Amino acid sequence: MENQIFELQYAMDTFYFLICGALVMWMAAGFTMLEAGLVRSKNTTEILTKNVALYAISCIMYLVCGYMIMYDGAFMLSGIAGGDDLVASALAASAEEGFDGGSVYADASDFFFQVVFVATAMSIVSGAVAERMKLWSFLGFAVIMTGFIYPMEGSWTWNGADVFGMYNLGDLGFSDFAGSGIVHMAGAAAAISGVLLLGARKGKYGKDGSIRAIPGANLPMAALGTFILWMGWFGFNGGSVLKLGDIASSNAVAMVFLNTNAAAAGGLIAALILARIMFGKADLTMALNGALAGLVAITAEPSTPSPMLATIFGALGGVLVVLSILTLDKLKLDDPVGAISVHGTCGFLGLMLVPLTNDASTFSGQLIGALTIFIWVFVTSGIVWYVIKLIMGLRVSEQEEAEGVDLSECGMEAYPEFVTQ
Repeated sequence: MENQIFELQYAMDTFYFLICGALVMWMAAGFTMLEAGLVRSKNTTEILTKNVALYAISCIMYLVCGYMIMYDGAFMLSGIAGGDDLVASALAASAEEGFDGGSVYADASDFFFQVVFVATAMSIVSGAVAERMKLWSFLGFAVIMTGFIYPMEGSWTWNGADVFGMYNLGDLGFSDFAGSGIVHMAGAAAAISGVLLLGARKGKYGKDGSIRAIPGANLPMAALGTFILWMGWFGFNGGSVLKLGDIASSNAVAMVFLNTNAAAAGGLIAALILARIMFGKADLTMALNGALAGLVAITAEPSTPSPMLATIFGALGGVLVVLSILTLDKLKLDDPVGAISVHGTCGFLGLMLVPLTNDASTFSGQLIGALTIFIWVFVTSGIVWYVIKLIMGLRVSEQEEAEGVDLSECGMEAYPEFVTQ
Protein backbone atom coordinates (compact mmCIF):
# COMPACT_ATOMS: atom_id res chain seq x y z
CA MET A 1 0.00 0.00 0.00
CA GLU A 2 2.83 2.38 0.85
CA ASN A 3 4.43 1.71 -2.53
CA GLN A 4 1.15 2.44 -4.30
CA ILE A 5 0.80 5.76 -2.47
CA PHE A 6 4.37 6.62 -3.32
CA GLU A 7 3.87 5.77 -6.98
CA LEU A 8 0.75 7.97 -7.14
CA GLN A 9 2.56 10.90 -5.51
CA TYR A 10 5.56 10.31 -7.74
CA ALA A 11 3.35 10.39 -10.84
CA MET A 12 1.55 13.55 -9.69
CA ASP A 13 4.76 15.34 -8.82
CA THR A 14 6.48 14.36 -12.05
CA PHE A 15 3.46 15.42 -14.11
CA TYR A 16 3.32 18.75 -12.29
CA PHE A 17 7.05 19.23 -12.82
CA LEU A 18 6.72 18.60 -16.55
CA ILE A 19 3.69 20.87 -16.96
CA CYS A 20 5.53 23.68 -15.19
CA GLY A 21 8.49 23.07 -17.49
CA ALA A 22 6.17 23.38 -20.48
CA LEU A 23 4.88 26.69 -19.11
CA VAL A 24 8.44 27.96 -18.81
CA MET A 25 9.13 26.78 -22.35
CA TRP A 26 6.12 28.87 -23.42
CA MET A 27 7.97 31.88 -22.02
CA ALA A 28 10.27 31.55 -25.03
CA ALA A 29 7.28 32.56 -27.13
CA GLY A 30 6.70 35.47 -24.77
CA PHE A 31 10.24 36.76 -25.12
CA THR A 32 10.01 36.32 -28.88
CA MET A 33 6.78 38.31 -29.19
CA LEU A 34 7.90 40.99 -26.73
CA GLU A 35 11.19 41.58 -28.50
CA ALA A 36 9.64 41.43 -31.97
CA GLY A 37 7.13 44.05 -30.88
CA LEU A 38 9.72 46.42 -29.42
CA VAL A 39 12.17 46.42 -32.33
CA ARG A 40 11.67 48.16 -35.66
CA SER A 41 9.93 46.22 -38.42
CA LYS A 42 13.12 45.96 -40.49
CA ASN A 43 14.71 43.85 -37.73
CA THR A 44 11.79 41.55 -36.92
CA THR A 45 12.78 38.42 -38.83
CA GLU A 46 16.26 38.42 -37.30
CA ILE A 47 14.95 38.75 -33.74
CA LEU A 48 12.53 35.88 -34.37
CA THR A 49 15.35 33.76 -35.78
CA LYS A 50 17.56 34.50 -32.77
CA ASN A 51 14.91 33.44 -30.31
CA VAL A 52 13.95 30.15 -31.93
CA ALA A 53 17.61 29.31 -32.56
CA LEU A 54 18.79 30.15 -29.05
CA TYR A 55 16.13 27.88 -27.59
CA ALA A 56 17.35 24.97 -29.70
CA ILE A 57 21.00 25.73 -28.89
CA SER A 58 20.20 25.89 -25.17
CA CYS A 59 18.54 22.48 -25.28
CA ILE A 60 21.43 20.85 -27.12
CA MET A 61 24.26 22.43 -25.11
CA TYR A 62 22.61 21.67 -21.78
CA LEU A 63 22.10 18.11 -22.99
CA VAL A 64 25.71 17.70 -24.10
CA CYS A 65 27.51 19.29 -21.14
CA GLY A 66 25.53 21.94 -19.25
CA TYR A 67 23.52 19.62 -17.03
CA MET A 68 26.61 17.58 -16.22
CA ILE A 69 28.49 20.73 -15.16
CA MET A 70 25.63 22.11 -13.11
CA TYR A 71 24.34 18.99 -11.39
CA ASP A 72 27.01 16.33 -11.98
CA GLY A 73 24.45 14.59 -14.16
CA ALA A 74 25.89 12.76 -17.14
CA PHE A 75 22.86 10.55 -17.72
CA MET A 76 21.98 12.12 -21.06
CA LEU A 77 25.18 10.91 -22.65
CA SER A 78 24.56 7.27 -21.77
CA GLY A 79 20.80 7.08 -22.23
CA ILE A 80 17.87 7.04 -19.83
CA ALA A 81 16.65 3.98 -18.02
CA GLY A 82 13.23 2.59 -18.78
CA GLY A 83 10.17 3.57 -16.77
CA ASP A 84 10.21 0.47 -14.55
CA ASP A 85 13.88 1.00 -13.73
CA LEU A 86 13.22 4.63 -12.82
CA VAL A 87 10.40 3.70 -10.46
CA ALA A 88 12.52 0.97 -8.89
CA SER A 89 15.43 3.35 -8.34
CA ALA A 90 13.11 6.00 -6.93
CA LEU A 91 11.57 3.49 -4.52
CA ALA A 92 15.02 2.35 -3.43
CA ALA A 93 16.16 5.92 -2.88
CA SER A 94 12.98 6.67 -0.96
CA ALA A 95 13.58 3.67 1.29
CA GLU A 96 17.07 4.91 2.07
CA GLU A 97 15.97 8.50 2.76
CA GLY A 98 12.77 7.73 4.61
CA PHE A 99 9.39 7.90 2.92
CA ASP A 100 8.67 11.38 1.56
CA GLY A 101 6.37 10.95 -1.39
CA GLY A 102 7.52 12.66 -4.51
CA SER A 103 10.88 13.81 -3.14
CA VAL A 104 12.87 11.84 -5.70
CA TYR A 105 12.66 12.71 -9.38
CA ALA A 106 13.72 10.95 -12.53
CA ASP A 107 16.62 12.76 -14.15
CA ALA A 108 14.57 13.25 -17.33
CA SER A 109 11.92 15.44 -15.70
CA ASP A 110 14.53 17.41 -13.77
CA PHE A 111 16.56 17.96 -16.92
CA PHE A 112 13.55 19.22 -18.83
CA PHE A 113 12.60 21.67 -16.10
CA GLN A 114 16.17 22.95 -15.81
CA VAL A 115 16.85 23.32 -19.53
CA VAL A 116 14.02 25.77 -20.08
CA PHE A 117 15.56 28.00 -17.40
CA VAL A 118 18.80 28.03 -19.38
CA ALA A 119 16.92 29.23 -22.45
CA THR A 120 15.27 31.97 -20.39
CA ALA A 121 18.65 33.34 -19.30
CA MET A 122 19.83 33.42 -22.91
CA SER A 123 16.62 35.08 -24.13
CA ILE A 124 17.40 38.07 -21.93
CA VAL A 125 20.58 38.70 -23.92
CA SER A 126 18.75 38.66 -27.23
CA GLY A 127 16.69 41.79 -26.68
CA ALA A 128 19.50 43.90 -25.25
CA VAL A 129 21.76 43.46 -28.31
CA ALA A 130 18.96 43.71 -30.86
CA GLU A 131 19.08 45.60 -34.17
CA ARG A 132 22.86 45.78 -34.60
CA MET A 133 24.53 42.46 -33.73
CA LYS A 134 25.48 39.80 -36.26
CA LEU A 135 23.22 36.78 -36.00
CA TRP A 136 25.98 34.15 -36.05
CA SER A 137 28.06 36.04 -33.50
CA PHE A 138 25.08 35.98 -31.16
CA LEU A 139 24.47 32.27 -31.74
CA GLY A 140 28.15 31.53 -31.15
CA PHE A 141 27.93 33.27 -27.80
CA ALA A 142 24.76 31.30 -26.99
CA VAL A 143 26.74 28.06 -27.29
CA ILE A 144 29.22 29.11 -24.57
CA MET A 145 26.66 30.84 -22.36
CA THR A 146 24.30 27.88 -22.18
CA GLY A 147 26.94 25.16 -22.21
CA PHE A 148 29.39 26.59 -19.68
CA ILE A 149 28.91 30.08 -18.22
CA TYR A 150 25.39 29.60 -16.86
CA PRO A 151 25.89 25.98 -15.68
CA MET A 152 28.98 26.97 -13.70
CA GLU A 153 27.24 29.65 -11.64
CA GLY A 154 24.22 27.39 -11.37
CA SER A 155 26.40 24.70 -9.78
CA TRP A 156 27.51 27.16 -7.09
CA THR A 157 23.96 28.12 -6.22
CA TRP A 158 21.27 25.51 -6.79
CA ASN A 159 23.69 22.57 -6.61
CA GLY A 160 25.52 23.93 -3.56
CA ALA A 161 29.06 23.51 -4.89
CA ASP A 162 31.83 25.70 -3.47
CA VAL A 163 32.82 28.71 -5.58
CA PHE A 164 36.20 27.64 -6.96
CA GLY A 165 36.68 25.70 -3.71
CA MET A 166 36.75 28.90 -1.65
CA TYR A 167 33.29 29.37 -0.14
CA ASN A 168 29.77 27.97 -0.28
CA LEU A 169 27.05 30.51 -0.98
CA GLY A 170 24.45 28.50 0.92
CA ASP A 171 26.59 28.52 4.04
CA LEU A 172 26.84 32.30 3.78
CA GLY A 173 23.06 32.68 3.82
CA PHE A 174 22.38 32.99 0.09
CA SER A 175 18.91 32.01 -1.15
CA ASP A 176 17.34 32.36 -4.60
CA PHE A 177 14.10 30.38 -4.81
CA ALA A 178 13.49 30.46 -8.56
CA GLY A 179 16.29 32.54 -10.04
CA SER A 180 16.08 36.35 -9.69
CA GLY A 181 19.86 36.27 -9.63
CA ILE A 182 20.78 32.83 -10.94
CA VAL A 183 18.72 33.21 -14.14
CA HIS A 184 17.66 36.83 -14.61
CA MET A 185 20.59 38.82 -13.27
CA ALA A 186 22.96 36.35 -14.94
CA GLY A 187 21.31 36.96 -18.31
CA ALA A 188 21.50 40.71 -17.76
CA ALA A 189 25.20 40.52 -16.83
CA ALA A 190 25.93 38.74 -20.11
CA ALA A 191 23.86 41.36 -21.92
CA ILE A 192 25.71 44.30 -20.33
CA SER A 193 29.11 42.97 -21.37
CA GLY A 194 27.86 42.51 -24.92
CA VAL A 195 26.30 45.97 -25.11
CA LEU A 196 29.49 47.63 -23.87
CA LEU A 197 31.51 46.04 -26.68
CA LEU A 198 28.77 46.45 -29.27
CA GLY A 199 27.86 50.08 -28.78
CA ALA A 200 24.56 51.87 -29.29
CA ARG A 201 22.35 51.84 -32.36
CA LYS A 202 23.13 54.54 -34.90
CA GLY A 203 21.17 57.70 -34.17
CA LYS A 204 20.13 56.65 -30.68
CA TYR A 205 22.28 59.25 -28.93
CA GLY A 206 23.17 62.69 -30.29
CA LYS A 207 26.55 64.34 -29.95
CA ASP A 208 24.87 67.00 -27.81
CA GLY A 209 23.82 64.36 -25.30
CA SER A 210 20.27 64.11 -26.61
CA ILE A 211 18.45 60.78 -26.49
CA ARG A 212 16.29 59.76 -29.42
CA ALA A 213 13.36 57.49 -28.76
CA ILE A 214 13.18 54.60 -31.25
CA PRO A 215 9.64 53.17 -31.03
CA GLY A 216 8.91 49.50 -31.53
CA ALA A 217 6.97 48.42 -34.59
CA ASN A 218 4.22 46.33 -33.02
CA LEU A 219 2.96 47.16 -29.55
CA PRO A 220 0.05 44.69 -29.71
CA MET A 221 2.67 41.96 -30.19
CA ALA A 222 4.69 43.32 -27.26
CA ALA A 223 1.60 43.29 -25.05
CA LEU A 224 0.83 39.71 -26.10
CA GLY A 225 4.41 38.72 -25.28
CA THR A 226 4.07 40.23 -21.82
CA PHE A 227 0.89 38.28 -21.09
CA ILE A 228 2.57 35.07 -22.30
CA LEU A 229 5.50 35.71 -19.99
CA TRP A 230 3.14 36.51 -17.11
CA MET A 231 1.38 33.19 -17.64
CA GLY A 232 4.62 31.24 -18.07
CA TRP A 233 5.97 32.70 -14.84
CA PHE A 234 3.50 30.56 -12.87
CA GLY A 235 5.48 27.56 -14.10
CA PHE A 236 8.77 29.34 -13.50
CA ASN A 237 8.05 30.07 -9.83
CA GLY A 238 5.43 27.42 -9.13
CA GLY A 239 7.54 24.61 -10.53
CA SER A 240 10.40 25.61 -8.26
CA VAL A 241 8.40 24.24 -5.32
CA LEU A 242 9.42 20.95 -7.01
CA LYS A 243 6.39 18.88 -6.01
CA LEU A 244 2.63 18.94 -5.50
CA GLY A 245 1.64 15.55 -4.06
CA ASP A 246 1.15 16.48 -0.38
CA ILE A 247 -0.83 19.10 1.52
CA ALA A 248 2.11 21.30 2.50
CA SER A 249 3.47 21.39 -1.06
CA SER A 250 0.04 22.10 -2.53
CA ASN A 251 -0.42 25.04 -0.19
CA ALA A 252 3.06 26.30 -1.04
CA VAL A 253 2.31 26.12 -4.77
CA ALA A 254 -0.94 28.05 -4.28
CA MET A 255 0.86 30.79 -2.33
CA VAL A 256 3.60 31.03 -4.96
CA PHE A 257 1.02 31.41 -7.73
CA LEU A 258 -0.85 34.06 -5.74
CA ASN A 259 2.26 36.06 -4.91
CA THR A 260 3.63 35.83 -8.44
CA ASN A 261 0.43 37.26 -9.86
CA ALA A 262 0.22 39.97 -7.17
CA ALA A 263 3.79 41.13 -7.78
CA ALA A 264 3.23 41.43 -11.53
CA ALA A 265 0.11 43.51 -10.96
CA GLY A 266 1.88 45.72 -8.44
CA GLY A 267 4.81 46.27 -10.79
CA LEU A 268 2.62 47.23 -13.73
CA ILE A 269 0.50 49.72 -11.77
CA ALA A 270 3.53 51.32 -10.11
CA ALA A 271 5.38 51.74 -13.42
CA LEU A 272 2.28 53.11 -15.12
CA ILE A 273 1.71 55.70 -12.37
CA LEU A 274 5.36 56.73 -12.27
CA ALA A 275 5.43 57.12 -16.07
CA ARG A 276 2.32 59.30 -15.88
CA ILE A 277 3.96 61.49 -13.23
CA MET A 278 7.27 61.79 -15.10
CA PHE A 279 6.13 61.93 -18.73
CA GLY A 280 2.54 63.15 -18.43
CA LYS A 281 1.33 60.11 -20.40
CA ALA A 282 0.48 56.49 -19.74
CA ASP A 283 3.52 54.81 -21.32
CA LEU A 284 2.58 51.30 -22.43
CA THR A 285 6.16 50.06 -22.77
CA MET A 286 6.95 51.16 -19.22
CA ALA A 287 3.80 49.43 -17.98
CA LEU A 288 4.76 46.19 -19.73
CA ASN A 289 8.27 46.32 -18.33
CA GLY A 290 6.79 47.15 -14.93
CA ALA A 291 4.84 43.88 -14.91
CA LEU A 292 7.97 41.95 -15.85
CA ALA A 293 9.99 43.84 -13.23
CA GLY A 294 7.50 42.80 -10.56
CA LEU A 295 7.76 39.20 -11.70
CA VAL A 296 11.56 39.25 -11.60
CA ALA A 297 11.58 40.89 -8.16
CA ILE A 298 9.34 38.24 -6.59
CA THR A 299 11.13 35.31 -8.21
CA ALA A 300 13.89 35.17 -5.58
CA GLU A 301 11.33 34.37 -2.87
CA PRO A 302 7.65 33.99 -3.84
CA SER A 303 6.68 31.57 -1.08
CA THR A 304 7.19 33.48 2.18
CA PRO A 305 5.78 37.03 1.68
CA SER A 306 2.12 37.78 2.29
CA PRO A 307 0.15 38.63 -0.88
CA MET A 308 0.06 42.32 0.05
CA LEU A 309 3.80 42.34 0.70
CA ALA A 310 4.36 40.59 -2.63
CA THR A 311 2.35 43.37 -4.29
CA ILE A 312 4.58 45.95 -2.62
CA PHE A 313 7.72 44.10 -3.69
CA GLY A 314 6.40 44.06 -7.25
CA ALA A 315 5.61 47.77 -7.06
CA LEU A 316 9.18 48.47 -5.95
CA GLY A 317 10.34 46.61 -9.03
CA GLY A 318 7.96 48.64 -11.21
CA VAL A 319 9.34 51.93 -9.89
CA LEU A 320 12.94 50.75 -10.13
CA VAL A 321 12.66 49.57 -13.72
CA VAL A 322 11.47 52.98 -14.96
CA LEU A 323 14.30 54.76 -13.17
CA SER A 324 16.82 52.17 -14.36
CA ILE A 325 15.78 52.47 -18.02
CA LEU A 326 16.15 56.25 -17.86
CA THR A 327 19.51 55.97 -16.09
CA LEU A 328 20.94 53.51 -18.62
CA ASP A 329 19.88 55.85 -21.42
CA LYS A 330 21.75 58.71 -19.74
CA LEU A 331 24.79 56.42 -19.53
CA LYS A 332 24.36 55.67 -23.27
CA LEU A 333 23.86 51.96 -22.69
CA ASP A 334 21.45 51.18 -25.51
CA ASP A 335 19.00 48.41 -24.60
CA PRO A 336 16.13 48.39 -27.12
CA VAL A 337 13.74 46.36 -24.95
CA GLY A 338 14.81 47.31 -21.41
CA ALA A 339 16.05 43.79 -20.66
CA ILE A 340 19.02 44.86 -18.55
CA SER A 341 16.82 46.99 -16.30
CA VAL A 342 14.03 44.41 -16.00
CA HIS A 343 16.20 41.39 -15.36
CA GLY A 344 19.41 42.87 -13.98
CA THR A 345 18.46 45.78 -11.77
CA CYS A 346 15.23 44.16 -10.60
CA GLY A 347 16.90 40.77 -10.29
CA PHE A 348 19.31 42.31 -7.80
CA LEU A 349 16.38 43.95 -6.01
CA GLY A 350 14.67 40.58 -5.74
CA LEU A 351 17.72 39.02 -4.12
CA MET A 352 18.03 41.79 -1.56
CA LEU A 353 14.35 41.53 -0.60
CA VAL A 354 14.62 37.85 0.36
CA PRO A 355 15.90 38.34 3.96
CA LEU A 356 12.84 40.47 4.77
CA THR A 357 10.64 37.37 4.78
CA ASN A 358 13.06 34.40 4.76
CA ASP A 359 15.02 33.98 8.01
CA ALA A 360 17.33 31.42 6.41
CA SER A 361 18.96 34.13 4.28
CA THR A 362 21.11 37.10 5.22
CA PHE A 363 21.73 40.43 3.52
CA SER A 364 25.47 39.78 3.43
CA GLY A 365 24.90 36.34 1.92
CA GLN A 366 22.56 37.77 -0.71
CA LEU A 367 25.05 40.50 -1.59
CA ILE A 368 27.98 38.08 -1.86
CA GLY A 369 25.87 35.74 -3.96
CA ALA A 370 24.77 38.55 -6.27
CA LEU A 371 28.36 39.77 -6.71
CA THR A 372 29.59 36.23 -7.37
CA ILE A 373 26.99 35.65 -10.07
CA PHE A 374 27.42 39.05 -11.69
CA ILE A 375 31.23 39.11 -11.72
CA TRP A 376 31.49 35.54 -13.05
CA VAL A 377 28.98 36.04 -15.85
CA PHE A 378 30.08 39.57 -16.75
CA VAL A 379 33.80 38.74 -16.95
CA THR A 380 33.50 35.40 -18.76
CA SER A 381 30.89 36.80 -21.14
CA GLY A 382 33.09 39.78 -21.87
CA ILE A 383 35.97 37.46 -22.77
CA VAL A 384 33.77 35.40 -25.07
CA TRP A 385 32.25 38.47 -26.73
CA TYR A 386 35.75 39.90 -27.29
CA VAL A 387 37.06 36.67 -28.84
CA ILE A 388 34.04 36.53 -31.13
CA LYS A 389 34.64 40.17 -32.07
CA LEU A 390 38.24 39.36 -33.04
CA ILE A 391 37.29 36.26 -35.03
CA MET A 392 34.10 37.28 -36.87
CA GLY A 393 33.04 40.67 -35.58
CA LEU A 394 30.04 41.57 -33.47
CA ARG A 395 28.35 44.34 -35.36
CA VAL A 396 26.81 44.58 -38.80
CA SER A 397 27.93 47.36 -41.12
CA GLU A 398 26.35 50.83 -40.99
CA GLN A 399 24.59 50.21 -44.29
CA GLU A 400 23.21 46.86 -43.10
CA GLU A 401 22.02 48.45 -39.87
CA ALA A 402 20.32 51.27 -41.78
CA GLU A 403 18.58 48.85 -44.14
CA GLY A 404 17.68 46.49 -41.32
CA VAL A 405 19.35 43.24 -40.34
CA ASP A 406 16.45 41.17 -41.69
CA LEU A 407 17.83 41.40 -45.23
CA SER A 408 21.54 41.16 -44.44
CA GLU A 409 21.28 38.36 -41.86
CA CYS A 410 18.20 36.41 -42.91
CA GLY A 411 17.50 37.40 -46.54
CA MET A 412 13.82 38.05 -45.90
CA GLU A 413 11.52 40.59 -44.35
CA ALA A 414 8.80 40.04 -41.77
CA TYR A 415 6.37 42.41 -43.49
CA PRO A 416 7.30 42.36 -47.22
CA GLU A 417 3.87 43.50 -48.42
CA PHE A 418 4.38 46.88 -46.72
CA VAL A 419 7.68 47.60 -48.48
CA THR A 420 7.55 50.13 -51.33
CA GLN A 421 8.76 48.50 -54.54
